[in-house]
Amino acid sequence: MAASDRFSVLAILFLFFLGQIPNALPQSIIQISPRNHRVSDQDLLYCDSWRFSVETNDAGFWPTIPKRCENYVENYVTGDRYRSDSEFVAGDSLAFVRSLQMNDDGKDAWIFDIDETLLSNLPYYEAHGFGAEVFDETPFDDWVDLAEAPALAASLSLYNELEQLGFKIFLLTGRSEYQRNATEKNLLYSGYKNWERLILRGPSDQHKPAIVYKSEKRSELVNEGYTIHGSSGDQWSDLMGFAVAQRSFKLPNPMYYIA
Repeated sequence: MAASDRFSVLAILFLFFLGQIPNALPQSIIQISPRNHRVSDQDLLYCDSWRFSVETNDAGFWPTIPKRCENYVENYVTGDRYRSDSEFVAGDSLAFVRSLQMNDDGKDAWIFDIDETLLSNLPYYEAHGFGAEVFDETPFDDWVDLAEAPALAASLSLYNELEQLGFKIFLLTGRSEYQRNATEKNLLYSGYKNWERLILRGPSDQHKPAIVYKSEKRSELVNEGYTIHGSSGDQWSDLMGFAVAQRSFKLPNPMYYIA
């Protein structure tokens, strides 16, 4: 089978799988009942524009979601639109993959962030206002230790496709080295496997901005001879800086911002 035909078949299977997701989900896939809070037309218009500003990075740093957008964000992240937006990002990623000429040297790489990219922390944020509360590291670390964050279904599908195509998958996260065991346990629980390397913040990385830390780690991979074809993350700091991927794919996240 020609490479183009193989990618076409994979694309069809990928979209078919996404279409089956709502029917029967294991506990390791994100499942939160949709909210249908009443949002006024005025707030809906405002919050739609606010989310656009956030996702395009025009908003810059923001500590919490706007008070008037609390119900809007909750409706979004628990509803069909969030799932559909994530599926589009995964589909665009696969379309890009179909256009690639692989090096076939064992150095074709793809980088994934973890939180709100591979794993969903919605069960945690459900108890913490979906971004309405100022982030508190202590209870979040307790949540990480549980190793129960479910997978984002579209990202898991993309991950599996990339693995089958021979990509070396690197997981580059802002989590700290002491959370390695819990993170690996959670990834396996949620269906991820066979990653090439899990990269976490070491002691010397603790006070670096995310964009600097992640750029440095990507640069190390480039120096090792890897071609970073693609990168997936929910924060612009996952994707920007130096030693960036050939293509970067931004997943939606209106709950928090990391510089």
